[in-house]
Amino acid sequence: MFQIGELAKRCGVSTDTLRFYEKNGLIIPAGRSESGYRFYDEGNQKQVHFILKAKEVGLSLEEIKELLEIRLEANSHSCAEVKAITTAKLHVIDEKIAELKRIRTALKKINDACCGDVDDDASHCSILAALE
Repeated sequence: MFQIGELAKRCGVSTDTLRFYEKNGLIIPAGRSESGYRFYDEGNQKQVHFILKAKEVGLSLEEIKELLEIRLEANSHSCAEVKAITTAKLHVIDEKIAELKRIRTALKKINDACCGDVDDDASHCSILAALE
C-alpha cells in the first residue's frame, strides 16, 4: 500500500489527476489510514494505466468508466458489450473526420479564390467577402 504521491509517481501523472479520477469514480482507494489518508495498491496502479491507455485511443472519461465497470465484473459482461463501446466511438470519430473534410474543402475553396496580393488592402479581400 502506498499514498497518492507514490501512485502518481509510479503512473507518471500528477496527484491532481488522480484526485480527479477518484472524484469521477474512475479509481477507488484500496483503503484508508486511521487518520483518513487514502492508500492505493498495485490494482489501483493497473487501473490508472488502463485509464491512461484508454485516453490515448481517444475514449472519453464516461466511456472509460463504463469499460472499467465491465472490466471489474468481466464474467458478467460480454466482449460484444466492450466492442459496442469502441464501435460507437469509431462512428463518432468517422463523423468528425467527415466534418473536418467538409470544412477543409470549403476553406480551401475560398483560400484558392483569393489572389493574396501583398500590395492590395484587405477591403477587397475575397476571403472576407466569402465569409460575409
